[in-house]
Amino acid sequence: MSMIRDLRAAVRPSRRRSGATAYPTAAARPLGYDTPRDPSASTAVVDCAVYRDGSRLASDTCLNPREAMLRVREGGGFAWIGLHEPTEEEFAGIAAEFGLHPLAVEDAVHAHQRPKLERYDDTLFTVFKTVHYVEHAELTATSDVVETGEVMCFTGRDFVITVRHGGRGSLRALRHGLQKDTELLSKGPSAVLHALADHVVDGYIAVAAAMQDDIDEVEIDVFSAPSKGSSARGTDAGRIYQLKREVLEFKRAVTPLLRPMQLLSERPMRLIDPDIQKYFRDVADHLARVQEEVIGFDELLNSILQANLAQATVAQNEDMRKITSWAAIIAVPTAVCGVYGMNFQYMPELTWKYGYPMVLTSIAVICFTIHRTLKRNGWL
Repeated sequence: MSMIRDLRAAVRPSRRRSGATAYPTAAARPLGYDTPRDPSASTAVVDCAVYRDGSRLASDTCLNPREAMLRVREGGGFAWIGLHEPTEEEFAGIAAEFGLHPLAVEDAVHAHQRPKLERYDDTLFTVFKTVHYVEHAELTATSDVVETGEVMCFTGRDFVITVRHGGRGSLRALRHGLQKDTELLSKGPSAVLHALADHVVDGYIAVAAAMQDDIDEVEIDVFSAPSKGSSARGTDAGRIYQLKREVLEFKRAVTPLLRPMQLLSERPMRLIDPDIQKYFRDVADHLARVQEEVIGFDELLNSILQANLAQATVAQNEDMRKITSWAAIIAVPTAVCGVYGMNFQYMPELTWKYGYPMVLTSIAVICFTIHRTLKRNGWL
């Protein structure tokens, strides 16, 4: 809450001033107000540039956020500022410069947010969950299948601020690719928001295709006939359960994002160019298809898990029948030998010359008969 109060205090004066604010010392200047610094210095700002008429200004390679906005206010265009895991102190100056709402700033700094679309005054705040497939030689009960991150996007009339969390999902390739399409980039900040949404959803499509291969592999292991001499207990249930957990993680990223994409494609918004809004329909369609696939993955894994458990139960029943069959066969000599081991003086055939061979033969015949009967009935 203290961070929110500080940001509110910082936002209010930024809306009243018409020019730059003077700070008595360099230490008092928040991020975004300092003089041009060494590009190699450690900072949360990954890239900062001004775009005008669909092209990046060639002279802004070392801009800081405040200089970028000064150029936008002087000559038009929009600023695109990219950050990676900023701290509260690093983001405070940028939030004040662009008048960002404290609640949105708090979400952007602390991450772990649900995908959503929110509007604060003249700023759209969008949260995306990025998903990346983790390559593995073999799927095990402890394999990581997907790795998630987050990208937050502040979209205003003349600026775009992207905040990325996570080790993967760099937006450098997205920025370079978008800079080549000057016609689309000339539409302004809404073109960047669309490109970011399209980039995230394309990542979902690639992950869904890779996860389909893992599910197919598990499905084949469960339903394929066991080879001769191998166990018939099916695949390891831990692998299926781990894969199901990863699918649920994927589902948490995909499902909540569908409604924001539908709003961007259907509801007119002042900050979204009408021509760009048509492109959001395509993103929403692709996202709906991925959502259907993820729901199908979840249901299919439920069926595979149930089938695997059923196979394990059948295998246990077969083992119990085999144990019972052999116990019945062994019970015959045990019973006969137990009777003749009671050490009574007057027992049948104790003095008969052929009594011993006859008993052994009788035991063998009875055991063989039981074995044949049980084998014919499928117990052995």
